[in-house]
Amino acid sequence: MSTDAPEGEGEQQPASEDEPTLEGGYDPEAVEERWQQRWVDEEVYAYESDPEKDPNTVYAIDTPPPTVSGSLHMGHLYGHTLQDFAARFQRMHDGDVLFPFGYDDNGIASERLTEKELDIRHQDYERREFQQLCREVCQEYEAEFTEKMQGLGCSIDWGNTYKTIEPRVQRISQLSFIDLYEQGREYRQKAPAIWCPECETAISQVEMEDMEKGAHFNDIAFELAGDAPRDEFVISTTRPELIPACVSVFVHPDDDENQDLVGETARIPIFGHEVPIIADDRVDMEKGSGVVMCCTFGDQKDIEWYQAHDLPLRVAIDESGTMTDLAGDYEGMSTDEAREAIVEDLDDAGYLRDRESITHTVQVHERCDTPVEFRVSKQWYVEILDHKEEYLEAGREMDWYPEKMFTRYKHWIEGLEWDWLISRQRDSGIPFPVWYCEDCDHEIIAEKEDLPVDPLSDDSPVETCPECGGDEFVAEEDVFDTWATSSLTPLINAGWDWDEDAEEFTMSKPELYPFDLRPQGHDIISFWLFHTVVKCYEHTGEVPFDATMINGHVLDENREKMSKSRGNIVAPDEVLAEYPVDAVRFWAASAAVGDDFPYQEKDLTAGEKLLRKLWNASKLVDTLAPREPDEPEDLEPIDRWLLAELDDATEELTAQLEEYEFAKARDRLRTFFWNTFCDDYLEIAKEREDNPSTQYALRTAHRTFLELWAPFLPHVTEEIWQAVYAPDGDADLEETSIHLRDWPDPQGYDADLEAGETAMEVISALRRYKSENQLPLNADLEAVAVYGEVDGFADAIANVMHVADLEVLSDQPEITTQVASIDLDYSQVGPKYGEKVGEIDAGIESGDYELDREDGVLRVAGEELAEDLFEVERERTYSGEGEMLETESAVVIVE
Repeated sequence: MSTDAPEGEGEQQPASEDEPTLEGGYDPEAVEERWQQRWVDEEVYAYESDPEKDPNTVYAIDTPPPTVSGSLHMGHLYGHTLQDFAARFQRMHDGDVLFPFGYDDNGIASERLTEKELDIRHQDYERREFQQLCREVCQEYEAEFTEKMQGLGCSIDWGNTYKTIEPRVQRISQLSFIDLYEQGREYRQKAPAIWCPECETAISQVEMEDMEKGAHFNDIAFELAGDAPRDEFVISTTRPELIPACVSVFVHPDDDENQDLVGETARIPIFGHEVPIIADDRVDMEKGSGVVMCCTFGDQKDIEWYQAHDLPLRVAIDESGTMTDLAGDYEGMSTDEAREAIVEDLDDAGYLRDRESITHTVQVHERCDTPVEFRVSKQWYVEILDHKEEYLEAGREMDWYPEKMFTRYKHWIEGLEWDWLISRQRDSGIPFPVWYCEDCDHEIIAEKEDLPVDPLSDDSPVETCPECGGDEFVAEEDVFDTWATSSLTPLINAGWDWDEDAEEFTMSKPELYPFDLRPQGHDIISFWLFHTVVKCYEHTGEVPFDATMINGHVLDENREKMSKSRGNIVAPDEVLAEYPVDAVRFWAASAAVGDDFPYQEKDLTAGEKLLRKLWNASKLVDTLAPREPDEPEDLEPIDRWLLAELDDATEELTAQLEEYEFAKARDRLRTFFWNTFCDDYLEIAKEREDNPSTQYALRTAHRTFLELWAPFLPHVTEEIWQAVYAPDGDADLEETSIHLRDWPDPQGYDADLEAGETAMEVISALRRYKSENQLPLNADLEAVAVYGEVDGFADAIANVMHVADLEVLSDQPEITTQVASIDLDYSQVGPKYGEKVGEIDAGIESGDYELDREDGVLRVAGEELAEDLFEVERERTYSGEGEMLETESAVVIVE
């Protein structure tokens, strides 16, 4: 009986859709759907909070709430499956686990989704009306997300879910704002801010990314006004549309060639206004002509000059990326249109000296790939630059999986140049709980007990301004950046709130905080992880989680990033329609945490085969051993060896899963289960099915294998466990589910593992010998000699393989090693030896060569070839009586 039935064999009687059974073949479609529904219906993975619980007995996961902006993609499938591996293992290993789920339906992403779905523009709706439309659209996608996540078999506690726009979360988000405001960690300021013209909102530094774009380097002549030392100078720029916003020209103080310009006045070409020429050491003398214009604003350096030299403000581009009246004839044009028109007019007027096509790096808004602008506006900020070292230390206190990802976090913090801008000029989002006095602009902050509030519909908490006595108030119209709320997920899940009676912040689930694990993708370390550290550290003084597990991205089969534009997207729905969920989960464990890895169907196929192997092996065990055998007083060596190997594997797997090394654990378990247990031990067991020692070892190993596979393959393991080991009757899954069992511990079986492994190699070699010689597996062998460490296992080998006389040799048989072939690396040998290659080939073919094993040199045809130019294949032959079989650790002679 094979443990891996041929295609179609044993599938005439499909498994019942109502009760778990080992009858027939494994039907993943019916089995997986049934268990997914039962796990949810019976709340198998529900977490029961108790503030008196010892935090060390609870494992809490701070799960990422996916952005509600579309359907499930391969990144969701992969990332959430990794989280589930951790949750399932820890639930069995340590007990209580909180594995919650959230929906990030707050902000620009959900706003864009609503506009796309309904083919509308948010500007055409009153704010509350548009927000309601967003809620309705997001609700449809949230229902789809829930269905898909349950379909992945994730052990999420569906009683612990949240939406980042729901009233409870709005309250927590507004409480966070008020707490930081009262600490003096927030401020509102009219200042240059990073602006997205497409989204028409300010954004923070974290929301920018670099993108390569084509452009032109334009050399433009500027005239000097008055009695100047020369008539003109040249400035090189990629953004001529900013010329109307020019407020000064800068020269480096060490630039001898252009020092005569300092103190003079420049006249702006086409537009005619005059600006001062100033010395400043921030000028890059190696770029362009070394003379640079300052416009309000082109980039961060312009802002620095504007602030340092108290320059005037000239706004030539509005919030939508359109030229203002300051641009004169170019008013109303987009920046791209104005750029081309201005260059053409500069050329016509004789100011354009040169124009060169280039590719350069442009900062864009990561959500829409639109190049950002810098505009002066009033915005709210969280002060972070003065606490960079504290945030770095918080990062050092966490365990990072993989450790290398801390470097990304560190580099991000070290490169910060702006405080965290948290206000957004959008309609979908959580409102600031702020009003302003109409007379003096004094800030009026909502009372904590009133939260959540919306200043557009709720009255100010005071009737008169405490600053000036005014009685008219203006509501703040801005909403929070979505990350200002998503960064609170540990506090949301721990039930952080303001206790009015105690006048302090408390948590309804204090045993959860700090969380044990923050799992997330490497692309949002600077977004979600950093901002969570900022918020939670400032509110609690603690690092919000003990460890962070950073997953990589799923690439296509050519290791290219998946994108719609490339047409290389793999849809999860298509994958799950073709393969069992457990096979997909097996694939998800194929790469080391943190690494990007390619989607390859061979891993899914391998997972599917493993399910059949586990099913068929379970059926075979069920025929070979009673389900509850007694442990004999003395286990036979081969059986004790199996259980000792199982102890060793369990110990290694436990350590790997504790370190989130899912790929190593999966591969270690598969090799041991497939090769050692199925291919070797089960074949032995079939020869010893009435042996109590073997029966006990079989059942013990089988139970343990199901428990070890449970985090990876939850559906098939639950089906087999319920069919074989769960008590009969209508017991609740809380009592019978394999996923609520204790993780197996090593049982302390001692055996010579190396000798047992060598014995298994010998048995496999003899099985192969019988098969190749068309002998039945129970055929008798007259005499076999073994050279190798098989102490204590000789009788087991003889019994299993029906050997009449088995001799363990103390000396190695006489074996001759000779060269079978020498293969040249012609890609190197050809260029080096040219016409001599033919002679070298002929010498090798005739055997007229000398191979020096000490220095690795091949001497042939009067030449000496270094060892990197050829490969030697050797073969070993036995000249004595009988046939030699070789394994990795032994030599076997069949006489």
